[in-house]
Amino acid sequence: MILSPAEWEIVVLSLRVAGGAVAVSVPFGIALAYALARRRMPVPFVVENLIQLPLVLPPVVTGLLLLIVLGPEGPVGRWLEGALGLQVAFSGAGAALAAAVVSFPLMVQTMRVAFEQIDPEWEEAVYVYGGGRWAAFRHVTLPLAARGITAGVVLAFARAVGEFGATIVLAGNIPGRTRTIPLAIFTRINQVGGEAAALRLVLVAVVLSILSLLVHALLTRRLHRLRDKRR
Repeated sequence: MILSPAEWEIVVLSLRVAGGAVAVSVPFGIALAYALARRRMPVPFVVENLIQLPLVLPPVVTGLLLLIVLGPEGPVGRWLEGALGLQVAFSGAGAALAAAVVSFPLMVQTMRVAFEQIDPEWEEAVYVYGGGRWAAFRHVTLPLAARGITAGVVLAFARAVGEFGATIVLAGNIPGRTRTIPLAIFTRINQVGGEAAALRLVLVAVVLSILSLLVHALLTRRLHRLRDKRR
């Protein structure tokens, strides 16, 4: 399978958008997953349902809500553009943000499971020896949850690569800026003679998805084995 330079550009852009989405999400994902696992936040049921909302909302609805808030006429979008000169809508940043929002629930779910497998008594042992909460989290919790965190990142990355609905509403379908693999496939199948190019991009998407799922499955299996050994 030989991709044209334009198709390689689309693939690279998709990987950059997905990578940016994950990079933005990881700190928040770790913090929220840990807080939910340890019940260290008020009304965790409400917070958990808000986090999971993008999983059940149609992606187009998610994109429209983001556009209302972050678009040129939206309250946050108008402020960002006026104060910082930053335009989120119809830009690469918008594509990454849309992918981040849609993939975030999968990341948090996977990371939360990893944190829940860790016995809180191991963290409390650090307190006994004079360490604080940050020391316990850094030296005990994070290393033990590393595989689960990585699995969450991989799963979110795969979902971000395949994001379509929220992206096309918030970021548009701009060649070289926001036209990721799913948007390019949609464009090609609506063009006369574009089926071959669409099929090549479909194969790329399938390969990327399979690789991501294999890595996720491997990490998850190791996490389960580690949990079984501790029982």
